[in-house]
Amino acid sequence: MTQSFEGQNQTTQTTRFLEGRLVSLDVFRGIAIAFMILLNNLGGDTNYAILLHTDWNGLTLTDIFFPFFLFILGAAIPYSLGSKLGHNERKKKLVPRIVRRTIILFALGVFINGFPYFNLSTLRIMGVLQRIALCYLAASAIFLTLNRKKQIVTTILLMVLYWILMTVVPVPGYGPGVLDKNGNLVAYIDRLLLPSHLYAGTWDPEGFLSTIPALATTMLGLLTAEHLKSNRNPKEKSTALFLFGVLLMAIGTLWNLSFPINKNLWTSSFVALTGGMAIIILDICYYIIDFKKHTWWVKPFIIFGLNSIAAYVLTEIMNLTLIYANVTLSDGRSLSLKALIYESLFSCWAGPLNGSLLYGVAFLLFWLGIMAILYRQRVFIKI
Repeated sequence: MTQSFEGQNQTTQTTRFLEGRLVSLDVFRGIAIAFMILLNNLGGDTNYAILLHTDWNGLTLTDIFFPFFLFILGAAIPYSLGSKLGHNERKKKLVPRIVRRTIILFALGVFINGFPYFNLSTLRIMGVLQRIALCYLAASAIFLTLNRKKQIVTTILLMVLYWILMTVVPVPGYGPGVLDKNGNLVAYIDRLLLPSHLYAGTWDPEGFLSTIPALATTMLGLLTAEHLKSNRNPKEKSTALFLFGVLLMAIGTLWNLSFPINKNLWTSSFVALTGGMAIIILDICYYIIDFKKHTWWVKPFIIFGLNSIAAYVLTEIMNLTLIYANVTLSDGRSLSLKALIYESLFSCWAGPLNGSLLYGVAFLLFWLGIMAILYRQRVFIKI
């Protein structure tokens, strides 16, 4: 499949570069990582509610992009590993590559958590990249060892098993089915395994046990990609995906009545709802880009999508550097470099709300420029 994303004037070089890729998946990945960068790098503490994570139960715009990225991670597996199997490469030869990528991703996540001081006594062990690493490892293993029917069953079991564990298994001092910040089973297990190494002291939004439903999110992406790779008519594939996405969103909404939608716990209702959203968005991208060939708008997202992990890691390091680099002003005040830039260039004329958002947009555009340079040089940092 050869796709053009700049219309009829696209160069032969770029056309060849995209040959064999599902361009809509690259675009969706770019959309997800662009929003993750924007929302992780707002300028100040005063922000629009929709740009903040939900405190506990519920869902905001900010809550959906990490599950989207895990969904995309799963969707890429049949294309990356499947293409190698298609060239008669033995499965066992893929294992070292998968393990290597897992270790690197996990190590990068721990590095970001520790940067710049690396206090080992309180270093957070889990995190975004760590969850990506574990889900990639498990989903790859499932893809290589189970057929499609068993993959579907496994995905359902992951969601149901987690629901049962979270609502039936009693937590000492709290009892069964407690889903607040400290009384839930995820937090209890994390406190047992990683005391003093948790994001919020007594709980972690990327805990060990909640990696189970996060894997289900990844598997939904994997199953979606296998459907797109099938030999069915593209329009039929698109219609089926849209309907299934709507069904999953309905299941998530109903499940919310007994198992609340919660990103921090990655509840099964959260998996179903955000998985349905991801399927519909990927389906829309697939229909517009790969089927209808309307590709004039996608280049910025392609740029981010082809270097997504590098973009995430580098922006996180830059943000932390700006936060921890202090500047002493002439009036004796000490500000972080980030606060100085935010106050001097944005909030001073746009106010705290709009200034914080504009800082994030400027940060994103700066990194789009950096990634565009890498893209033009055909530099794609693969892990």
